[in-house]
Amino acid sequence: MRIKDLLKKSRLVRETVRRRRLGGVHHDWTTMLGREADEWHRLKEQAAQGKAILLATSAGASGNGAVTNLESMLSVALTQRGAAVHLLLCDGVLPACQECDIGWYPDEGRFGREGPSRNHCDSCFKPAQNAYAALGLTVHRYSDMLTPEDFQAAERIAGDPPVADLRAFVWEGLNLGEQALAGALRYYGRADLSGRHVEEVTHRYLVAGLLTAMAMRRLLDQHDFAAVVAHHGIYVPQGIVGQVARERDVRFVTWHTAYRKRTFIFSHGDTYHHTMMTEPPDTWESMDWTPDMDRQITDYLRSRWWGFNDWVHFVGKPEVRVEALSKKLNIDLTKPTIGMLTNVMWDAQLHYPSNAFPNMLDWVLKTIAYFAKRPELQLLIRVHPAEVRGTLLSRQPIIAEISRAFPELPSNVILIPPESSAGTYALMEQCDSVLIYGTKAGVEVTSLGIPTIVAGEAWIRDKGITSDAQSEAHYTQLLDQLPLNARLTDEQVLRARKYAYHFFFRRMVPLETVEPHKGYPPFTLRLSRLADLAPGSDVGLDVVCDGILEGAPFVFPYEEQPEEVFS
Repeated sequence: MRIKDLLKKSRLVRETVRRRRLGGVHHDWTTMLGREADEWHRLKEQAAQGKAILLATSAGASGNGAVTNLESMLSVALTQRGAAVHLLLCDGVLPACQECDIGWYPDEGRFGREGPSRNHCDSCFKPAQNAYAALGLTVHRYSDMLTPEDFQAAERIAGDPPVADLRAFVWEGLNLGEQALAGALRYYGRADLSGRHVEEVTHRYLVAGLLTAMAMRRLLDQHDFAAVVAHHGIYVPQGIVGQVARERDVRFVTWHTAYRKRTFIFSHGDTYHHTMMTEPPDTWESMDWTPDMDRQITDYLRSRWWGFNDWVHFVGKPEVRVEALSKKLNIDLTKPTIGMLTNVMWDAQLHYPSNAFPNMLDWVLKTIAYFAKRPELQLLIRVHPAEVRGTLLSRQPIIAEISRAFPELPSNVILIPPESSAGTYALMEQCDSVLIYGTKAGVEVTSLGIPTIVAGEAWIRDKGITSDAQSEAHYTQLLDQLPLNARLTDEQVLRARKYAYHFFFRRMVPLETVEPHKGYPPFTLRLSRLADLAPGSDVGLDVVCDGILEGAPFVFPYEEQPEEVFS
C-alpha cells in the first residue's frame, strides 16, 4: 500500500472511531423493546430453560458493525423461538484480532510492541456492549474467563516459533497456527509474511489465539451450549472459537454476508470457504429444472455484469463493448484467447488439500511461463478489482509480483490491472476457455458455457462441470489440450446453471428485515416490533433459526417463493 493510501486510510480510521463513539451505529433496541417490555420479558423467561445458544460475536465492530447488527437480531429471533441466548464480546484483552490491519496500524513495529490501542478496542467493544445490554440477555466477556496466569502461560507457550513453521503450530490438539497465520496475513494485506517486525506481529496473533482457546474452553466448561455461532469462522478469534467448539462436539455455525443484497451464507461446522467445496452435489443436482428457473438465474448472472442486485460490486460502470475493449487493451480477438481470473492474494489463506499449487502466485507465474512457450495462444489475465477497491487494500499487488518475475512480459500475455473498468464477463465471453484458482467467478463463466480449468479451491470444483487439476503436472496436461475450440455441452451448461441457482438463490439466504445502507454500517435493521422476527414472519429467518436450533440445512427454498423481478 502506498504512503498516500495509508494516510487516507488513517483519516478514515479516525472518522470511524469518532462515529462509533457517537453511537447510532447499531439498531435502537432500547426504544423498540421498550414498547413491548412485558412481552419481551415473558419471552426471555420462557426461553430461560430452552436450548442454550452462544452467539460468539467477539469483535463487536467487525464488518463495520454489521456483525453486531445481525447477531443482535438473531438473538431476539432465537429467543422468540425458545432459545436461551448468550453472547460473547472481546473487551480489549486480546493482543491482536481481525479488527487490526495495517490501515489501522501502519507502524507495524509499534503494533508489534503495543498491539491495538485502547481507543480502538473501546470503539469496538462499547457500542456492541450497549446494543446487547438493551436486550437484557447474558453477555460474556473474554476478560471474565481469563486469569493473569493465562496471559503468562500464553506468552510462554507461544514462544518464538519461526514464521515459516507457524502454520504447523498445534497446542493441545488445536491447530492454532493456521488461524494465527491467516490473521497476520490479513493484518499485512499480503499472501506471505515479510518485514522487519513480522516475528512480533505473528507472535501477537498466536498469543491471541491461545487466549481465545483458553477462554472458550472455560466458557464451554461452564455452559452446555447446543450450538455456537460465529461470523466468518476464520482468523483470530472466530477461527479459534470454531476449533474449540468442534473439539467439544458442540455444533458450530458460521455466517457471512453473501453476494446478493440482503442475503447471507450460513454453514454448519466450518467456514463457508470450506463447506461450499465439500457440500454434496445431491443437494442441488436433483432439482426439478424449469424454464422459469433457467431465466431467473440467467437474468441474475447478467445483472452481475453491473452488480445492481448485489451488496458490493467493484467496477461502477464497466466497459462491456467488446470492440472498444479489444482496441484499448490491444487484444487480438482473431487469436485463440485463454482467460485467467485471479483472487486477492491475502484473502482467506487456509489449507486446501485439493490445490495443485502451493499458492495462487505460484500458479500465476507458472501459467505465464507456460504460455510464453505457446505463442499461438493469447493469455488474458484479469486482476481482481478488489485488490484496489476492496475493504482491505492488498499490499501485495499481483502485477508487481509478475513484473518481478517477468521484467519483460511475454508478448502473448495481456495484463488487465485491477483499477481497469473493463467488464470481466464481457471479456471472458470472448475466450476459448478460462483458468481460475479460487474465484467464485467459475460459477458464472461455466453457466455461460465457457470451459473452465480449476487449479485451486474454487467452489465450482468437483461439481462435474470443470476440469480440475489434481497436480501441477496434471494442470500442464490440461493446458496442453488448449485451445478447446468448443463450448461446454448442453448437459454441462444445465448442470452449471443448476449449481449457480443453488449457490446464488438457495445457499444465499435472504433476510427481510435487513436494509442495505451506504457507508457505516453496511446495513441496518428494518423492523419496529417483535412480530417482525416471530416464527413465520420471514421464510429466510426461519431457515436460519431452524439451522441454528435443530441443525437443519441452511438452504432457502427459493424455487417455492413468489418470483423475484430483476431490473
